[in-house]
Amino acid sequence: MRKASDYRSMSTEDLQHELIRSKEELFRLRYRMASQQLEDKKAVWRVRKEIARLATVLSERKRVGAATESAGS
Repeated sequence: MRKASDYRSMSTEDLQHELIRSKEELFRLRYRMASQQLEDKKAVWRVRKEIARLATVLSERKRVGAATESAGS
């Protein structure tokens, strides 16, 4: 599991790809859990936290980008 500081060093495009990959993984984990094939129940929790970290870093970048655009005008 990566830290938010690791995500901050990645490019925005890489973050978006990582977010999509994590959401797909969460879908697969939930499917396996529903079909009683998932042994590691904490895996869902870990992926959800990873998605939250990614979304936080992306929203920070969006907010900083919007602030610099309005300051430049």
